[in-house]
Amino acid sequence: MSNYLVHPASAVSGAVRVPGDKSVSHRSLMLGGIAEGVTEVRGFLESEDCLSTMKAMQALGVRVERTGEREVRVHGVGLKGLKGANRSLDMGNAGTAMRLMTGLLSGQSFDSELIGDSSLMKRPMERVAKPLREMGAQIETLQGKPPVRIAGGAKLTGIRYDLPVASAQVKSSILLAGLYAAGPTTVIEPAITRDHTERMLQSFGCEVTAAHGEVRLTPPSRLEACSLEVPGDFSSSAFFLIAGSIAQGDGLTIKGVGINPTRTGLLDILALMGANLRVVNHRSAGAEPVADIEVRPAKLKGIHVPEHLVPLAIDEFPALFIAAACADGETLVTGAEELRVKESDRIAVMAEGLTAMGVTSEVLPDGIRIQGRPNGPVFSGGNVDSHGDHRIAMSFAIASLRAAAPIRIADVANVATSFPDFPGIARAAGLNVELI
Repeated sequence: MSNYLVHPASAVSGAVRVPGDKSVSHRSLMLGGIAEGVTEVRGFLESEDCLSTMKAMQALGVRVERTGEREVRVHGVGLKGLKGANRSLDMGNAGTAMRLMTGLLSGQSFDSELIGDSSLMKRPMERVAKPLREMGAQIETLQGKPPVRIAGGAKLTGIRYDLPVASAQVKSSILLAGLYAAGPTTVIEPAITRDHTERMLQSFGCEVTAAHGEVRLTPPSRLEACSLEVPGDFSSSAFFLIAGSIAQGDGLTIKGVGINPTRTGLLDILALMGANLRVVNHRSAGAEPVADIEVRPAKLKGIHVPEHLVPLAIDEFPALFIAAACADGETLVTGAEELRVKESDRIAVMAEGLTAMGVTSEVLPDGIRIQGRPNGPVFSGGNVDSHGDHRIAMSFAIASLRAAAPIRIADVANVATSFPDFPGIARAAGLNVELI
């Protein structure tokens, strides 16, 4: 088992560049694979999760070339050109990929089976399978979890579906199935979620509209290959936004970060907490907005996180909990049930780690209450179990900036699923992270 040993470090400084956006990288392979022509992707995230998607698309008959550092070329086979893999498609630890692939494969002529690692095989899949069945897909799960078996030859019909919980993964799965459905497909969101799928579908020539919480897709006759640029992953930048806020030193600049407004709820939450942030050098990477983010040390204050911001920061909450522990007063998060069905139950696992580090918290059915300790060392040091969750592991590494003693973080191998060379980039910023 891989572990981190993180020694206390008080200051961070300089500029860092985080790896490419995982959500955009997954989708570039899937949509590039069913487009007509060759799609060039720059800034591709070569993480284990995205490589699982690459292998799955290759098994389905799509040729994918790695043409340079963080560059791939996807030779599309067209909407109806995928071929059966004749074996299970192993999605590794990639929950996003499994859920999106379920939608993509629902309208194919061949049978498919999706499996994953021990963590992914425990994650719920029925919230994706249910609306797809309403479209006519034939899908089986094992007591609601993988393996996911999809029968080929189903005739799909577009539906109008109200999401019971705001989820970009469920929305995207339905939209991908909608590419193969008769008639338009509409998804109604209870709150805005990340819209990478909609933006990328438009880049490939598909008619997708979004207004007043409704996303509507008209099935195309074809998708056209295009060139894509993957911005820096905002979720990966979150660890350094928190680091720059809670540490001493000159702060940090995170370069080339995707600032899609459906992803940047953390910036709004940190601003409410009193963080010192500046978003500068605005530009675009294809359909995605990009900027540099400057963060300086600040005295954070506890807040009740507005619930409308929760879906816009869902992957960043483990890191935010570290900031909350360093804030003055209480931070309350509610409306975050989605955190319980990620790679781990992120509410329970973060609370367990905070308690081990001497921080008082209270687990709620849909969130957490954290009592901040704004002065001096906040975390006692000691042992934390990440439960194989990459974001938990990286969050407690950042906690070392306000720790009294070293922190040993167990089970960190899955960090490579989203953030290759996290220890190296963290060390460049001033942290003392050792892989043991």
